Amino acid sequence: MSEPETVGFAPDEIRTAEPTRAARLKWVIVVDAQLPAGRAANAAACVAAATSRGVHGLLGPEAVDAAGASHPGLPWAGCTVLAADAAKLGRIRRKAASRAGVHVADMPVDAQLTRVYDEYLERMTTQDAESIGYAAVSLLGPRAQVDRLVGGLPLLA
Repeated sequence: MSEPETVGFAPDEIRTAEPTRAARLKWVIVVDAQLPAGRAANAAACVAAATSRGVHGLLGPEAVDAAGASHPGLPWAGCTVLAADAAKLGRIRRKAASRAGVHVADMPVDAQLTRVYDEYLERMTTQDAESIGYAAVSLLGPRAQVDRLVGGLPLLA
């Protein structure tokens, strides 16, 4: 398996004092609009975790409250959570995966059908790329490319 392309922010691009729209890269998560609320939230959280692991410079510094307690850094560049039907979600994932400079983290439907990670891994070995259904897909890349991939999608309700 080849190494994925590295996508992220250079240290001089991390500008936590500016609006999120000023960031060079845009982050969106697209969730299957038909999922029940709990499964949709789970899918979004899972692809967000995978994205934060795979994109350098995404998390801002920790916050310290007035009592001195620290709170972990959050994504300083923001993240929009959108909805799409299952077919469109699959098309978005396939298109995004073919674009240089776009980080893709996905959650196949099979991931929510098992409670044992190794069972999920085994299920995936029997699926060809075209037959995989997705619960959610996270995309992070150049703003214009991400906008073209998800343009017109509504916010997840």
